[in-house]
Formats: sequence, C-alpha cells, structure tokens
Amino acid sequence: MAFAVSDELLGTFVPVAVYWIYSGIYMLLGGLENYRLHPKGEEDVKNIVSKGTVVQGVLVQQTFQIAVSLLLFMVVSDDSGVTPPQPSPLVIVVQFIIAMVVMDTWQYFMHRYMHLNKFLYKHIHSKHHSLVVPYAFGALYNHPLEGLILDTIGGALSFLVSGMTPRTAISFFSFATIKTVDDHCGLWLPGNLFHVFFNNNSAYHDIHHQLYGNKYNFSQPFFVIWDKILGTHLPYSLVERKEGGFEARPIKKD
Repeated sequence: MAFAVSDELLGTFVPVAVYWIYSGIYMLLGGLENYRLHPKGEEDVKNIVSKGTVVQGVLVQQTFQIAVSLLLFMVVSDDSGVTPPQPSPLVIVVQFIIAMVVMDTWQYFMHRYMHLNKFLYKHIHSKHHSLVVPYAFGALYNHPLEGLILDTIGGALSFLVSGMTPRTAISFFSFATIKTVDDHCGLWLPGNLFHVFFNNNSAYHDIHHQLYGNKYNFSQPFFVIWDKILGTHLPYSLVERKEGGFEARPIKKD
C-alpha cells in the first residue's frame, strides 16, 4: 500500500528541511575567504550569541511556524479530502508575484515598526541584530514573537491573498526560505542568480545589520521598492578588501 503525504504536510515541513539543507551548504562554503563580506574572525568579536544558541532559537521559531501552518491548512482545507486542481502555469506565476508583494509589504512595515518602537526593538527585534555578522543558518534567529508576526503571519497572508493551492505553497515557501537564507549567508559568490535578479541581496541586507544601517534597508526578502518609496534605501558599493573578500560600504545619502 502506497503511503501518501498530503500537500499540506509537505507545505509545512519541506521549507523547514530546505532551510537547514541550504544553510548547511553555505556553512560548508564559509571558508571561502575571497567571497566573504566580513573577515571570519569578526563573527566571534561582533556576534554576541553562540551558534548553538542560534540553532536552538531557530528550532523554536520553526516549531511555532509548523504549528501555525498546520492550523492554517486545517482551516482552509476542503473537508472532501480532494486535492484542489492546479491552475495554469501563468496563474501560478501571477500568484507567486502577488505572494511576494504581500510578503514584502507586510515584512517591511512590521520590520520598520520594530525599529521605530524602542520597546519592541529592545525586547524583541534586537535578538536578531545580535548577529552583526550574519550567517546562513542565523537567518531565522528571532524572538519567537517576531518570528510569529513577521514570518509566520506574513507567510499566511501571502498564501491567503494570492489564492495559491497548498501544492503551489510548497514551492513558494521553499523559494522564500532559500531567498531569506541567501540574504543572510555573508558571502558574495560569483554567478549567484539572486544577486542578478534581486537588488535585495546579501550585501544589501548586510548594510542593515551594521550599526550605521540600523535605520535603513528594512525591505525583505525580495524587493527594495518600499525602501525607495519611503526614503529608507541606503545604497552601497562593493569594495574588495586587501586581505581578501568584499565589504559592502554605504554610499552617503544627499
């Protein structure tokens, strides 16, 4: 007898597996000094939490994420148990774009508010910024409440507003997970397609993690449009370090 796994379960657990697989690949590449955005020693000096603590924090957030995802799929599922048909490829592309815009919009305003509100920043969002030198598997290192508000609720809204099926959600949330990990990978690798197609990338987000960029580059994980519209866009130049690697340096705003 064949064992069938529902699209809802796959949509819940596949992005979690993708997170650890993709970030694991980047950790294996972490020794590529000629492509790092920070010298390797800076992690130990500037980051104030251990990698073990980061792993625990991410696992806690993913536990909340799994619980909310299962609840969401339970609410929207068809009691008949029949898998909804997939729409045409064109409709799926449109749903992807809608979901990306919804996620970006939600995360920009929630993320920015957590910086503007001193209480929320001190007690909630500062946990993510304890990683001044970002690395791949620290992408989802957040306070559980932040993870719920920014990532889990933002993902739920993207799913509901776009009207995508659970099967499409498997691909979308896996893609969003890969993009988020890539933005925190701390590397500028040649041929990285995310750097080709998205201005919001590892260097752009690295600026935000530095003290001078704390009030800029809130957009995540796909586009930079809200930063540009609302005056929080801080451009940068990528400069090669003499000892190897790159540095993302902010370009002063007029």
